[in-house]
Amino acid sequence: MTTDTPAQSVGCRVMTFTPSKEEFKDFGRYIAFMESQGAHRAGMAKVIPPKGWKPRKTYDDIDDLVIPAPIQQVVTGQSGLFTQYNIQKKPMTVHDFRKTSNMDKFCSPRYVDFDELERKFWKNLTFNPPLYGADVSGTLYDPVSGDSFLIQT
Repeated sequence: MTTDTPAQSVGCRVMTFTPSKEEFKDFGRYIAFMESQGAHRAGMAKVIPPKGWKPRKTYDDIDDLVIPAPIQQVVTGQSGLFTQYNIQKKPMTVHDFRKTSNMDKFCSPRYVDFDELERKFWKNLTFNPPLYGADVSGTLYDPVSGDSFLIQT
């Protein structure tokens, strides 16, 4: 497994990873590796796909995919004592989720750097609970010979 940023100097920096074609085939496993290197500490990581990998040609056909259980993360509390509740919402299509996520209240605010963006996220969390749409049955990659995404060799 390859990474451009060693784990011992992570802190809260956004780490960059460059997986091989073989590592990229099992992306879930590669994410576990990234977390073992501390990538989760920054809340995001940059992944540079292996040479020859091509993204899906179009996303026009995913609007009807159903997100079976979107989760709204509701946080309550004050003065450093908070409680988080994950509230399961009714199923929605990717089209409806996209429409919702493009509403002003869900768009990223203006920010100078990632530290400012993170401060704004945590400051507004109790007023504007985020909505997550994970666990979709389907793929965002073009199928090729049974693989879940396209890797050209």
